[in-house]
Amino acid sequence: METVNRLVRDTPIPRMAKVRQRFNDTEIPDVSEEVREQIRESGVLSSISERDQVALAVGSRGVADLPILVREVARAVKSAGGVPFVVPAMGSHGGATAEGQIKVLEQLGVTEEFVGSPIKSSMDVVEVGSLPNGLPIFTDKNAYQADKVIVINRIKPHTAFRGPIESGLMKMITIGLGKQRGAEAAHSYGFKYMADHVPEMAKIVMDKTPVIFGLGTIENAYDRPAKIIVVPADKMFEVEPELLLEAKRLMPRILFDTADVLVVDELGKDISGDGMDPNITGNYATPYASGGLDAKRIVVLGLTEKTHGNANGIGLADITTKRVFDSIDFAQGYANALTSTVVGTVKVPMFLQTEELAVKAAIKTCNALDLSEVRMIRIRNTLDIKDIWISESMLPETEGRDDLEMLTRPDDPDFSWLEKSYIK
Repeated sequence: METVNRLVRDTPIPRMAKVRQRFNDTEIPDVSEEVREQIRESGVLSSISERDQVALAVGSRGVADLPILVREVARAVKSAGGVPFVVPAMGSHGGATAEGQIKVLEQLGVTEEFVGSPIKSSMDVVEVGSLPNGLPIFTDKNAYQADKVIVINRIKPHTAFRGPIESGLMKMITIGLGKQRGAEAAHSYGFKYMADHVPEMAKIVMDKTPVIFGLGTIENAYDRPAKIIVVPADKMFEVEPELLLEAKRLMPRILFDTADVLVVDELGKDISGDGMDPNITGNYATPYASGGLDAKRIVVLGLTEKTHGNANGIGLADITTKRVFDSIDFAQGYANALTSTVVGTVKVPMFLQTEELAVKAAIKTCNALDLSEVRMIRIRNTLDIKDIWISESMLPETEGRDDLEMLTRPDDPDFSWLEKSYIK
């Protein structure tokens, strides 16, 4: 690698300044009380009978205060005389094993002790129907056999397709509860048809499975609950598209249109299904979604601890480090790719020996006319973009803006990333 190191070591790295981005910060002050109030006002508990076994479908995505949401729904079910239990509704995540999906829930704080209800995890499914094109539709056996089913999820833009319904309650019913077989079937024709398949498959599941309502959340740009709403099953097709539009209005973004280089400190499944949210980075695994930053090169410097080596999404980067390469558990990412049929996310980009060399390689190959004036942005991860770092050449674009505030003067980059976060 000495030749490679020699080719990039003299590439200039710009001085960087810390900038604060300002977004709509609407937030629910008391999540527990809001869940209780929404359930009371909706009247949905009237459909629960004494001793009904009620499955609470809970996914693997990052949802603010997820343990509290699940706990309050479980308590509400108990108050109506039902017997709640948690069902992992996460497709093939957790290594596509029952034990792995329990571990995912535990990492999210959803434990039997906190929720006060047991977790029934199984990859067993029941085939409940098929689409006219022949695609089979599956649902979790424990949920299918329950007396009632409630789904709990955040509504937000998807990372690979666009449509009236993207990531939210109906996707959880279709793919999350479908476990590995259901997720594989839903993805088998690719994301080109996902906008149609998700609601079509969800309707068939709901016709055969006793889903009574969904508890949906919308988060603000700081990953805090901005809205919590109970959506009865018969209103889901009407209400969820409206919630998606609201979620898109509140979502954060990098408040610059273009960059030569985007540096992402950490990638992980706990950050996004694609490791780093394409809605932020602008680099998508499919041609069926768009938006976000227009960056010529993306560098990933590390994996999160909670991703446990699952580097799904690393293929959306151009350059990374040898440390990242050495820590990848390929089996986990490959399981996601084989289920979703999107293989680009697990391809391995060029990797350099150190974080500094990786960034220099990105700058060297970004085709900027003047490398000393390179437009470089650095973020901790795509969930944490309140404070970002920008190169000195971009500072004039912050002047006179209410949504941007310069926090530090330009300084030389600090690459002691293993010892401390450059973002903090």
